[in-house]
Amino acid sequence: MEFRPCIDIHNGKVKQIVGGSLKDKDSSAVENFVATSGAAFYANLYREKKIKNGHIIMLNPKDSPFYEETKAQALMALAAYPQGLQIGGGITAENASEFLDAGASHVIATSYVFKDGRINYENLHKLVQETGREKLVLDLSCRMKNGSYYIVTDRWQKYTDVMLNNETMDMLSGYCDEFLIHAVDVEGKASGIEKELAAMLGRWNKIPITYAGGIHSYEDLRLIKELGNNQINVTIGSALDLFGGDMKFEEVLDYISQ
Repeated sequence: MEFRPCIDIHNGKVKQIVGGSLKDKDSSAVENFVATSGAAFYANLYREKKIKNGHIIMLNPKDSPFYEETKAQALMALAAYPQGLQIGGGITAENASEFLDAGASHVIATSYVFKDGRINYENLHKLVQETGREKLVLDLSCRMKNGSYYIVTDRWQKYTDVMLNNETMDMLSGYCDEFLIHAVDVEGKASGIEKELAAMLGRWNKIPITYAGGIHSYEDLRLIKELGNNQINVTIGSALDLFGGDMKFEEVLDYISQ
């Protein structure tokens, strides 16, 4: 189990938002925290602490009037910590190399691969051809529907028809180096983890997985460690003191390293 830090960027600012609240139409979201420091500040902090494989997520789509501001912040973070951070948000076969060349260790893909409700294998193969399996992370962020978890795309707004289960993870793990999985229904709410999801991921455990969503206490971290067989990596957003929460960054690092 490792701590994987995050830098979420929306409308050109580092933020923590409620996961399901993003709206493309007016670039709005329910905000838990808006940083006064830029993305490079957090990247430098993570570099100083030697924490690798955190993720930058650009939360504005390419047609947003804020996209260029968000992208500029992301590029500054990559420059501050070369090969230390992954990046996601609008990643395609056409732009993946730009972010890898800018210093990303991996690119994270969601909507380009999960398109029109299903897995677009043509795009997946294009992306792997461009990046190589070892530089690709697949975002399998999910929400519960009818008793099962389904992968969601487009800044977590659209359900796909792809169920998150062992069969899906077995198949997709051949194309990527890691999975990033936000439990979207609890993302940004600091209300506790999705225990059923964490247990499923812990039982599967074939390539690295980073879990995000709902962590707000050391009891949550203990549960993730237990349910995930000490193998699932974690990220903490709104509950971390860096983003206005009560969990102290240094203490979290110490707890996870034990």
